[in-house]
Amino acid sequence: MLSYLSGLGVFFWEIIKVTLVALAIILPIRYFLVQPFYVKGASMEPSFYDHDYLLIDEISYRFSPPSRADVMVIRYPRNRSEFFIKRLVALPGERLVVRGGQVFIGQNQAEPQLLNEPYLGEWVRTRGEVDVRLGADQYYVLGDNRGSSLDSRSFGPITAREIVGRTWLRAWPFERWTVFRGQPVTP
Repeated sequence: MLSYLSGLGVFFWEIIKVTLVALAIILPIRYFLVQPFYVKGASMEPSFYDHDYLLIDEISYRFSPPSRADVMVIRYPRNRSEFFIKRLVALPGERLVVRGGQVFIGQNQAEPQLLNEPYLGEWVRTRGEVDVRLGADQYYVLGDNRGSSLDSRSFGPITAREIVGRTWLRAWPFERWTVFRGQPVTP
């Protein structure tokens, strides 16, 4: 009987050790490297649909700046407890112009050039009239579904502080499972 109880104690002690080691590995990954997000709404259709389950890479932007066309999760500037998924279209120091349903990007004093957006369908038009020069720490984000997106056209440019991370993996639905790699897009 005594050996049974001591064996049971050793078993529970091993369970506790395994649990502590697992938590020591999993919690830092979850809170500092990769974070899950659930897409709610249609602002990024057809790239991302309502109920897509994504994993967000939170560490890449600590080592290199965001690139144009990155799909990122941001904190809504007017309510930092809300998160949005948007596409980065203009970088710090650039001039962004929206006119005639199209987006133009200019660098320095050059005349803005039409932004090549291969991720959008040819029928997509960007509503509104915008002409903004971004500051040293400002980014301009738009939804892919330009007609149904609350984005920088409404709340203005975002700062690096509002960027949570880059979309890394679509884990659900499984038939649309995708790993996203940065694909630079130029004007």
